[in-house]
Amino acid sequence: MQEFKVKNVVMGKQFESCENYEKFVEMVKEKKIKVIVVEEGKRIQIEKNLYFDVLWPSSKNVIHENNINNNSLVCKMVYQDFSMLFTGDIEQIAEKAILEEHKNTNALKATVLKVAHHGSKTSSIEQFLDVVKPKIALIGVGEKNTFGHPNIEVLERLKRICQ
Repeated sequence: MQEFKVKNVVMGKQFESCENYEKFVEMVKEKKIKVIVVEEGKRIQIEKNLYFDVLWPSSKNVIHENNINNNSLVCKMVYQDFSMLFTGDIEQIAEKAILEEHKNTNALKATVLKVAHHGSKTSSIEQFLDVVKPKIALIGVGEKNTFGHPNIEVLERLKRICQ
C-alpha cells in the first residue's frame, strides 16, 4: 500500500490485535481504502467465471491457540475448472477444524495448494492434504530462513500427494 495504489482490501475477520495489524489499519484509514471483512461462507465474485470462496476464519469456531495464525484467511479461488487453495499461516489445529467444518463437501479440493505456514512442521497434516488432493503445491519461503522452512516431513507428505 506504500508503493501501489490500492482500491480495496479484503481481509479475514480479526479476533485479536497486534502491532502490525494496528499499523495496517492506520494506513488503510489514512489512504481511505475500502476494507471488506470476510469470514467462512462468504463468496467474493471477481468476474463471471472467477471467484473466491472464504473457508476460514469462522466466528462459530474461533481458535484461541496461536490466534493470529490459526484464524488466518483461508480461501479457494475458482476459475472455470481450475482452483487454488490459499491457506495463510494456519496450523494443524485449524486444518482439523476446517476439515470438520467442510466435511461432506468438495470445498477443499483444489488443483494448486499454497502450503500453509511456509511448509512448517506445524501444518500440512496428512488428512488435510488427502482431502485437498493438489496436483501442485507451492511454498512461500525465503532462502536460508532461520525457521528451517520448509520441513522435510511436510515435503515428503507433499511428494506422496502431488503425483
